[in-house]
Amino acid sequence: MAPLIDLTESVRKEKEKNKIKVVKDDLKTAILHRTPFVPPIAVSAEGIYINLKDGQKVVDGVGGAAVAAIGMGHPRVVAVVQEQVARMAYVYNAQLSNQPAEDLARLIVEQSNGAFELCGFVSGGSEAVEGALKLAKQYYFELGQHKRTNFIARHLSYHGNTIGTLSAGGHAARREPYEGILDHESFHHVSPAYAKRFQSPKETEEQYVARLAKELEDKFQELGPQTVIGFIAETVVGATTGVVPPPKGYIKAMKEVCDRHGSLFILDEVMCGMGRMGTMHAWQLYGDGVTPDIQSVAKGLGGGYGSIGAVLLNKRVADGIREGSGWWQHGHTYQAHPLASAAALEVQKIIQEENLLANCLEQGEYLKKLLQERLLSKDSPAAPYVFDIRGHGGFWAVEFDIPPEKDYTKNLKMKKRFGVLLQAKTMEKGLICIAMDGSPADGTGPYGMLAPPYNMTKQQVEEIVELFVKSVEELVREVLL
Repeated sequence: MAPLIDLTESVRKEKEKNKIKVVKDDLKTAILHRTPFVPPIAVSAEGIYINLKDGQKVVDGVGGAAVAAIGMGHPRVVAVVQEQVARMAYVYNAQLSNQPAEDLARLIVEQSNGAFELCGFVSGGSEAVEGALKLAKQYYFELGQHKRTNFIARHLSYHGNTIGTLSAGGHAARREPYEGILDHESFHHVSPAYAKRFQSPKETEEQYVARLAKELEDKFQELGPQTVIGFIAETVVGATTGVVPPPKGYIKAMKEVCDRHGSLFILDEVMCGMGRMGTMHAWQLYGDGVTPDIQSVAKGLGGGYGSIGAVLLNKRVADGIREGSGWWQHGHTYQAHPLASAAALEVQKIIQEENLLANCLEQGEYLKKLLQERLLSKDSPAAPYVFDIRGHGGFWAVEFDIPPEKDYTKNLKMKKRFGVLLQAKTMEKGLICIAMDGSPADGTGPYGMLAPPYNMTKQQVEEIVELFVKSVEELVREVLL
């Protein structure tokens, strides 16, 4: 048996620093955690509430990582998963298909209203983007266009944690440890689409979009248009800058550049898709009628009840594959897993049958109203530091501007950056949110992200906002005033 990793002293110091209750049994772990401390252990969950091993109950205001589309413990999904595991827990997708996966794929394609022709399953978001990139390359391989070896992506983007998806992404902190082995030959980057930060005061929104389209066109010309496989972008940026939507006309303008050169337009909706914005796909909200050639989805697909992601492809790409080899030359052991597929299928049925996208839109507007009333009030100590409150449906962020003279490098009250401190403060108050530091070197600020389930109630929205605002205001008083 592998020895336990003894993190006793470092864990204790880190937890005390972040005001997380220390439980003696948690100080030794056999898990190589992705945090510098051992996180609190969750033992049960229902709806938006999670019970911890130390007896504390916390409110999950962000669905883990914008995953929990219908909350935890939904009886219909629990029953379906129990029934499926008893009937058939696993088959290998390269040998046998299974009915839950077939039904789920059909549902996804049918509800796309003609945007997609086929669907391929994977086990999560990084796999979905990796699969989308490989599918795009395979498409041109089938067509005999072997010179196409380049992808264009964006700075300040995040597409996953594999070597390939990190190469596509523009999240500097996550790339840094692996920069020496990332692919710099086939992946290239252009500017992000973040109007509030990077649109010139002299530009209209239309002119800003035209400038970004020209930059993409220039990158095509630099690389050679016939060498570009496609352009990949998050429809709404998630983890890097926090719920940043595209300016009006952007999606259409970028696709026009791709179409002009016979390249593919690829959207990453792992975080913002499958209902998170209050529409099934985020491009339905921001795309001006434009649809992608290939799209990756995950989080909201299974809603946390199964590890599942998907690659969606339109008729153009589907025909290219069918008229070539006829099959997806890509696979994983747990691809189209019966349990994950059954769970995801039931989650999607619940979203449809309970009209949860309409509720998501309604409660999202209420959440926005409360955040604006509380954080932008002249009585709020946080108001001078709030740069933006943005989002739609069930995906929201508050971005902050911390003056350089008050930042942690010059502020003795701040031992860490504001985003890290906010993450700890919300947990202390009993709220789970995602708080990150943005990319100060690139001119973006720290943010707090909220992504409650689509079946959130008015009372739950009020509870989440109350805990979030209290956390922000208390932290501002402690380190900025």
